[in-house]
Amino acid sequence: MNKILIFGAGKSTSYLIPYLLEKSSEAELRITIADLNLSQAERACDGHTKCSAVKLDIFNEEDRYNAIAAHDLIISMLPARLHINIARDCLTLGKNMVTASYVSNEMEALHKDVQSKGLLFLNEIGVDPGIDHMSAMQVIDEIRAEGGKMLMFESFTGGLVAPESDNNLWNYKFTWNPRNVVVAGQGGVAKFIQEGKYKYIPYHKLFRRTEFFEIEGFGRFEGYANRDSLKYREAYGLQDALTLYRGTMRRVGFSKAWNMFVQLGMTDDSFELEGSEDMTYREFVNAFLPYSPTDTIELKLRHYLKIDQDDIMWEKLMDLDLFSKHKKIGIANATPAQALQKILEERWSLDPEDKDMIVMYHKFGYELYGEKKQLDAHMVVTGKDQRYTAMSKTVGLPVGMAAINILKGNFDLTGVRIPIHKEIYDPILRELKEYGIQFTEVRKPYLGYNPDNVAG
Repeated sequence: MNKILIFGAGKSTSYLIPYLLEKSSEAELRITIADLNLSQAERACDGHTKCSAVKLDIFNEEDRYNAIAAHDLIISMLPARLHINIARDCLTLGKNMVTASYVSNEMEALHKDVQSKGLLFLNEIGVDPGIDHMSAMQVIDEIRAEGGKMLMFESFTGGLVAPESDNNLWNYKFTWNPRNVVVAGQGGVAKFIQEGKYKYIPYHKLFRRTEFFEIEGFGRFEGYANRDSLKYREAYGLQDALTLYRGTMRRVGFSKAWNMFVQLGMTDDSFELEGSEDMTYREFVNAFLPYSPTDTIELKLRHYLKIDQDDIMWEKLMDLDLFSKHKKIGIANATPAQALQKILEERWSLDPEDKDMIVMYHKFGYELYGEKKQLDAHMVVTGKDQRYTAMSKTVGLPVGMAAINILKGNFDLTGVRIPIHKEIYDPILRELKEYGIQFTEVRKPYLGYNPDNVAG
């Protein structure tokens, strides 16, 4: 019997756990779900005979160590910062490990030791990162196998609200961790390369440098640059490519509106607001505006942002009830980012029957026998409701598929890895198609970098 220990029974596991339980007989699996909230772990097991729930505090070193020791493979669905202690225990105890999170510097530092023990710590095997890596490398490897030379790779992913549940002026709802949305792009400069030129976008300009694209049947989208596209240059083998750009996708108009919060300073997470617990939404807004003995907060804000009362940007702000005199932040010692998150969650949380949508879009530019070509590929996955989201599906299924393949000995790789290798991406992408997760490809003339397609 192959024993799998899953740390965390949160939103990201609503497809992962049923998938593993569905495969439990065929793959001879026994699943243990460890969570600080025992009832949540028990609900995730749903009474299945091959699933056990345990209450476990990840910071209790002895309990964590003993739980890992009793299992064959460990899956961590906890926040990324909590993976490293699990990883160190796995290294000591000789256990393989799977996460959907980006490889941290601390995790990367374990690579040689993990390799020397013949173990595999597979990271970045969710949707983004994850499906983006696998789908990109499959096409890139196919182009190279034909004798082609890569010239351009652009990739965008968005966790969005599905059209049938899109009922606010921002065309957006939270489908994942709201904090990650609020602080996106902070802490560094966005770096990428375009037509052989290195480009840098500081945070205060990030949301006014967007690229537009259309997906047939789903309309128009925009994308803004991720923090560091260049870190995947070597991993993808794109050292000679003229363009490498990875970005986040939103509906057109979102970035321009979000930029209002950036310019006001409301997304700042570096300091605390005095009296935030009793601060009204209106007082929160006023805290970022100059003093005036006569002007209203609404008037000061319009002057500060240079927007008219009939501007759609103003309507979007009004849609959030930002000027309420009664609603309070209700968080002691909140940073501006935490206060803004509280306000947005009230308006942007998914309702029980709401559907989310994952959209991914790749552009591949290459030269084959002296002729420049372009292939665009897109994937759209729609969720069922607030629990069974497209996000949890596209994160959880690759994690589960990777875990079973590792237990079956199908991967020869060792060390700290991401899924850019054919032995990993081939079987997982093939199985994902059975669950409706696949790409549509369109071949078109090579466009390269089109300055008319960029705002800002």
